[in-house]
Amino acid sequence: MDNIERLKEIIAESDNIVFFGGAGVSTESGIPDFRSVDGLYNQKYKYPPEQIISHTYFKHYPEEFFEFYKDKMIFRDAEPNAAHIRLAELEKEGKLKAVITQNIDGLHQKAGSKEVLELHGSIHRNYCERCHKFYDLDYIVHSEGVPKCSCGGIVKPDVVLYEEGLDNTILNKAVKYIHNAEVLIIGGTSLVVYPAAGLIDYFKGKYLVVINKSPTSRDTYADLLIQDSIGKVFSMV
Repeated sequence: MDNIERLKEIIAESDNIVFFGGAGVSTESGIPDFRSVDGLYNQKYKYPPEQIISHTYFKHYPEEFFEFYKDKMIFRDAEPNAAHIRLAELEKEGKLKAVITQNIDGLHQKAGSKEVLELHGSIHRNYCERCHKFYDLDYIVHSEGVPKCSCGGIVKPDVVLYEEGLDNTILNKAVKYIHNAEVLIIGGTSLVVYPAAGLIDYFKGKYLVVINKSPTSRDTYADLLIQDSIGKVFSMV
């Protein structure tokens, strides 16, 4: 039996699946990941991207931060691909309990997924640092320079920057879903970003499935390993 048939079987026999995904899920929607050959980490800037999208840089150089953020972190025309769409369908079918994502693009919701835990936040939510008023993505995109609130405060994207901690409520919810899952599918992530990658340790279920083009630290633990593009795999299941 080939890997795709085996994956179909695992999905068919379970109604408690959790999906844990990263940048590779969105690369097929035209959003570059950070660590691939043509990813953001390998492009040339005055400072490395991880420095620009840090809390310190945001505080000290907000103009440069937003220039980079608007240019390289926002992809408004991106559409869900086969992976996003199939995951949303599996949720509707009552099989998938939650999507836990490291992505900030909102494509899982755009595809129809309801229970999406965004570990690193979302470009679609933005709040004034002073009065906490909400602003949508359009407001950020159309702002000149640093987006300002009507009260004069800076409007900060609800995105977890380097040096910032993850939201504990979301983390605890993710731990619960992973701990209770019968099947955990890890897809499109190299599992090198912590603490997100450490959540996998809470899985105690029946099948660990890893779908990623390149090797991950969990390959040897996987009950099913598929080294291929996630969109292609999900288009077949």
